[in-house]
Amino acid sequence: MELSEYRAKLDAIDDQMAALFKERMETVKQVADYKKANGVPVMAAGRERDILYRVTGLAGGELEEYTKILWSTLLELSRDYQENRLTTGESPLCRDILAAAERTGQFPTRAVVACQGIEGAYSQIACDKLFPLSQIMYFGRFEGVFRAVEAGMCRYGILPIENSSAGSVTEVYDLMEKYNCKIVRSLKLKVEHCLLAKPGVSLRDVKEVVAHEQALDQCGDFLKSSGVKITVFSNNAAAAKYVSESQRTDLAAIASVNCADFYGLRVLSDHIANSDHNYTRFICISKTMEIYEGADRITFVTSASHRPGSLYSLIAKFATRGLNISKLESRPIPGKDFEFRFYFDVEASVKSKDTQTVLSQLEKEDFFTFLGAYSEVF
Repeated sequence: MELSEYRAKLDAIDDQMAALFKERMETVKQVADYKKANGVPVMAAGRERDILYRVTGLAGGELEEYTKILWSTLLELSRDYQENRLTTGESPLCRDILAAAERTGQFPTRAVVACQGIEGAYSQIACDKLFPLSQIMYFGRFEGVFRAVEAGMCRYGILPIENSSAGSVTEVYDLMEKYNCKIVRSLKLKVEHCLLAKPGVSLRDVKEVVAHEQALDQCGDFLKSSGVKITVFSNNAAAAKYVSESQRTDLAAIASVNCADFYGLRVLSDHIANSDHNYTRFICISKTMEIYEGADRITFVTSASHRPGSLYSLIAKFATRGLNISKLESRPIPGKDFEFRFYFDVEASVKSKDTQTVLSQLEKEDFFTFLGAYSEVF
């Protein structure tokens, strides 16, 4: 046979499969209507296990694993279709989201904002970009920012969530679950680390470098080549201030050029990060849900049941609707052995019916918290 003949044969098989798929989904719809009328849950783990056992046995041999993947996907689509049939009207969450989007006005230019660190910190730089007219309250720890926002001391809080080189700021993820705050905007900030010291100190004089652990990681190549002692500080700006107040002439800090100007330090070396493409994402949090015009991403946290394919089932809800998951972060559940919460960033508008459908389904999960709808600025 020629290749064209094989392809024609495949096309004919595909036509049959499409017709059978349509027939199957019509039957699934009838099953969903029955379950709705009789209060039967969508998920039937025993039934799905029996189906997989039967069809993989029919295929057998080298096709057994491929058959399992194909039918697992088919069963996932069937569940999703049933859930759509069983979900009628707006869910409580979607009503709250749409109400927030309706009442939220323009993003403010002035506000009282909580930041971790001191003057000169990257959080302060991020704050100035988001709020040109702001009153900043500084806190020593990330948790202080959350507490200030939750208590109403500040309307907003600015926090780093991830870096392109060093990865996620896991403490902030853990605090997002602990405190009832929502993300209202995010900012992608280019981070340009410099080595700073007091005037008169040269690079060869430096024996110790102080900085936040993320900055130390981001500048690891430079530090290894210099062979200096490294000391972790709570914040880069605090490290710069410490160097400016010290009498030592063998001490330097990693911080921004803003800190050099602010604390009277000299730049010994600039662009010392491992990569020139060094960005930190900051989130702006609020006590209340605020959804501004143009919000094109959502963040939520959920858990997956302890069974094979459960995380895939969550991801498939978005994949089948063409919604892109831009980030997936797992964090351990305290007190549980090897069980995790999953933080999702999804490129989606809450005004989209597809997004609302998925959120309505996720709201029924054992654990689910919507963390905000927002846009990212640069």
